[in-house]
Amino acid sequence: MPLTDERRALRDAVRGLLASRPDPLWPRLCKEIGVAGLAVPASHGGADATLLESQVVMTELARRLTPSPMLGSAVLATQALLRAGATDLLPSLCAGDRVATLLFLDDHTVSVAGRLTGEASQVLDTAAADVLLAVTGDGLWEVAATARGVDVLPCDVLDATRPLAVVHLDDVPAWRLSDDPGLLPWLRDLACVALSAEQVGAASRAFELTHEYVRQRVQFGRPIGSFQVIQHRLAEAYLSLEAATTASWTAAEAVAAGAPDTATPAAMAKVCCSEAQRAITAEMVQMHGGIAITWEHDAHRYLRRAYADAELFGSPGVHLNRLAAALELSPGP
Repeated sequence: MPLTDERRALRDAVRGLLASRPDPLWPRLCKEIGVAGLAVPASHGGADATLLESQVVMTELARRLTPSPMLGSAVLATQALLRAGATDLLPSLCAGDRVATLLFLDDHTVSVAGRLTGEASQVLDTAAADVLLAVTGDGLWEVAATARGVDVLPCDVLDATRPLAVVHLDDVPAWRLSDDPGLLPWLRDLACVALSAEQVGAASRAFELTHEYVRQRVQFGRPIGSFQVIQHRLAEAYLSLEAATTASWTAAEAVAAGAPDTATPAAMAKVCCSEAQRAITAEMVQMHGGIAITWEHDAHRYLRRAYADAELFGSPGVHLNRLAAALELSPGP
């Protein structure tokens, strides 16, 4: 990732705050560093930066598997509002005083006379959110989290650091914020790109921890990192991580620049980063041996995050089919 001096300073500030383990974390990240409004213009309470700076923060948060509404509120919700031109909520979101989350409503959503009926799965941050932004094929809607007809069902999740829920809307009052039909596919692409930064962050930390361990663990009188088979596997993991980092950053640059085609780099980032994260965290478990499957060690947490991330916003198979369709190729089995 090409870090400028400013991005390096941002990374170090976030890393330092996370290392101190403050409580509460999210308010301090918002008040002291301004992470919730990085990609929002200063005129709306933001920091006047770009999605690339948000990518830096999400990478750092994922390195420690830190739960936060960064992805759902600070990136997806704020960018949805900006594109819709509905900016009234932005100052409170950027300050961290409020939290919003995005509902990708299913194909059976009905919007009639300012009311919504439908279902969204894999919804982020429902416990913290007081604003629901529903995106449908015909635009963006605002829904009060406490409105009658809103039913939130927490999911059993593989990764406990990222709670998810299914949200049912049954004839719920909603305020239309945009009638842009292109908003839904654009937000899906943005979600994949933003998530890829987290995938790179978690994978990079898993690789670092594994590299440190094999240099310390002694077997047959030698560090196991001196064995050729371990070196080869680490080299493959490193190349996979570098490829994922490039795919993620390339996609982020395309979105930040307003490129006409974000679907292709977004799908490539989702596929590449998902596969790299799963491969690297699997090697983490294998190379740590028995200690990796204990609850006390973090290896299983990184592996859980990898498998959960792979399914969020569409599995790698779904995005491979998108790429195949874009290239006019037949999808794989």
